[in-house]
Amino acid sequence: MSNVVFSNTYKLKDGVSTPDFLHAIEKLIKEYVSKQKGYISFQLLAEGDTWVDSVTFETMAHLNVFLESSQINRNELAEKFYSFLNFGTCKSTIYSLEMSC
Repeated sequence: MSNVVFSNTYKLKDGVSTPDFLHAIEKLIKEYVSKQKGYISFQLLAEGDTWVDSVTFETMAHLNVFLESSQINRNELAEKFYSFLNFGTCKSTIYSLEMSC
């Protein structure tokens, strides 16, 4: 079974401090996301004012458990991260990882 990548594209709210945003997402990943079963890796990319983050999990089942628990048990680290996002620009996509070199 192939790994899965959960990818999110978004812009930040006007006036957001980039260093504060980076600190919030780093804490979220290190203190919560990376501790989820099946977690493999995280990446954060930027092009101009567009940000893309991606989290790789071992299986779709691991990702589904993560997504379900995130909806039910929203924590303060996630809420802090969400406070920076312009939700009107958010798009999430799930990919099957076919090759990694």
